[in-house]
Amino acid sequence: MINRLSNINVSELSSGGIFSKISSAFSVLCDTDGNDIILEGKDNLTLLHAEEALKALDKLMEDNPVDDRTVDYIIFLAGSGALNEFVASADEVYYTTPTGRPVKARTLGQRVYLDALRRSDIVICSGPAGCGKTFLGVAMAVRAFRNREVSKIILTRPAIEAGERLGFLPGDIEEKVNPYMRPIYDAIEALLGRELFERYYEKGLIEVSPLAFMRGRNLDDCFVLLDEAQNTTKEQMKMFLTRLGLNCRACVCGDFTQVDLPRGVPDGLHDAMEVVNGIEGISIVSMHNCDIVRNSLVQKIVDAYEQHGKRVEGDR
Repeated sequence: MINRLSNINVSELSSGGIFSKISSAFSVLCDTDGNDIILEGKDNLTLLHAEEALKALDKLMEDNPVDDRTVDYIIFLAGSGALNEFVASADEVYYTTPTGRPVKARTLGQRVYLDALRRSDIVICSGPAGCGKTFLGVAMAVRAFRNREVSKIILTRPAIEAGERLGFLPGDIEEKVNPYMRPIYDAIEALLGRELFERYYEKGLIEVSPLAFMRGRNLDDCFVLLDEAQNTTKEQMKMFLTRLGLNCRACVCGDFTQVDLPRGVPDGLHDAMEVVNGIEGISIVSMHNCDIVRNSLVQKIVDAYEQHGKRVEGDR
């Protein structure tokens, strides 16, 4: 069976090894006669998946060049039948940074996460390193703040001592916790610009603090983001979720593979996802290795660690 694709950017699609990736993924022959792309395969389904992947890549290339990570992800979506759903919303911009960088969903998992943040009062998200949990959560907090939906942003995370005693760090309490808050500072500075971030921070409109400082507070008219939630205890998570007041939205995100709690202590993220699942107004989102958008090596590293862990468990 042979399919011919016309009115498509042959020169772009025939470069960067895209044809070989398509051929390998769908067991088809992919070539060009200079004007059209020619696909040859044994059945209609594989030809259809290959055709959908090429058309989607052609559409994405209208705006920007695509990297290997994007090509691999589009091929994955085409093979799983979820490509049309992703492409339909690929152009939606959720926020634009001061430098003009659009914040978009780069994977289907990210789109589900962003849509949940837009419609739900509380979103609890788990996912591996590099899938954009923190950055996108902060982006939606900034968006809500700039749109005057809330009057304050509160960013927090547990200050777990992973290999270095907090008391040994120099300075007062604010200086001691700054290393733990650095990833959040980086995200919000990228989204607001350093000058605006510092101005809002000085006015108290943006607050960054350890989770322990949340105890006893009533959080009204704000967007709260709890990062590294896998390092909360069950008691800490309950404490945090019960702080939420009127017109308060919350995003809780963490990575189950990076728990720094003492061995045998159950984490609050797992517990919360089980306890509050099904409550109206709360969305539970799980992202996976295919949603990693950091350096393409990160996905391979995460996969390698997972496979190694399974081998170790098998040996035991």
